[in-house]
Amino acid sequence: MSPRVPAVDAASLAAWCTDHLGSAPAAELFRSGCLSAVIGLRLADKREVVVKVRPTSPRIAACIEVQRRLFESGYPCPEPLSGPAPFGNGVATTEAYVPGGDVLPGAEHAAQLSAEAFARLIGLAPRPADVSSLEPAPSWAAWNHGEAGLWPRPEDADVDFNKVGGPEWVDRAAGHARDRLRAGVCEVVIGHCDWLAGNLRWKGDELLVVHDWDSAVADSEAVLVGFAAALYSTVSPDEPATVEETGRFLDAYCDARGRAFSADELQRSWAAGVWTRAYDAKYQHAAGLAIASLSETGARERLRRAGID
Repeated sequence: MSPRVPAVDAASLAAWCTDHLGSAPAAELFRSGCLSAVIGLRLADKREVVVKVRPTSPRIAACIEVQRRLFESGYPCPEPLSGPAPFGNGVATTEAYVPGGDVLPGAEHAAQLSAEAFARLIGLAPRPADVSSLEPAPSWAAWNHGEAGLWPRPEDADVDFNKVGGPEWVDRAAGHARDRLRAGVCEVVIGHCDWLAGNLRWKGDELLVVHDWDSAVADSEAVLVGFAAALYSTVSPDEPATVEETGRFLDAYCDARGRAFSADELQRSWAAGVWTRAYDAKYQHAAGLAIASLSETGARERLRRAGID
C-alpha cells in the first residue's frame, strides 16, 4: 500500500503556470508530496511559488478560502495565489513559497509555543458558516464519518481497513474513542487536523509558517486541540508525542486561550488524540509496517484520561 501522488509532467506544468500565473517556470526548486504532488518553482518573472496538484474534491476551495482569510488576518501561512483550477484529471492550486525555518522551536518551549500557535489559529480562523463545506474530513480526522464500519476509507489506497484483521487493541481503542467523541454535541470551529512538526517551520521561538492547508477542517475545539496535542512533536512516525507531551500541550493551549477546558472537553481532547493515533496505527498495520504511532500501553493511558477504563 503506497500513496498515489499525481504525475505532473513539465510541459503540462509550464502550460498551467502560464495560463494561471502569467509566467512559465524557469527552474524547479523541489518536488515532494504524499497525497498531492507539491512542486516548488521559480517563475520567469522571478516569483517563487509552490504548485500543488491533487485529485479533485469540493472541499479544496474551502481549504483555500480558510488559508486566504488566515493570511489576510496576519497568520503565518503561505499566501494563496491561484486556484483551485483543473489540472489534467485533478486540480491544482498555487501559493507563495516560504523557504527556511526549523522543524521545532527550542525543545524546552516546544509544547507551549506550538499550543500558542494553534490557539492563535483557532482564534483567527473564519467561522464554518462563512466558508463552503470542509467535508469530508481527511480520513485520520474522520471519526464521525458516515461510511459502514469503524474505519473510513483512506484517501491514498484502495483498501478497506474494516476488512484488515487486527490488531484487536487498535480497533478497540479507536472504537472506544469514537464512542466517547459521539457522546455529546459541541460548537464547531475551524482548525488544522495535521499539526505535525513537519508541517510547521520556526525561526528560533517565532513561528515562521504553517503548511498543508488541505488539512483545514471543521470540528469542535476540543477535538481539534486533541488532534494537535497528540501529533505536534511528530517529526517522523517513530517519534510521536508521549502522553506527558500531550498533556503539556493541552495545558499550554488552555493557558493561551485564557480558560481551562471543562472535564468533558478535556476528555474529548484525549479521545480525539486516541482516534487519530489509532488510525495511523491501523494504516501502518495494513501496510505491513511496524506500528509506531500508538502502543497498547499508551492507548490504555490515553483512554483512561478520556474517561474510559
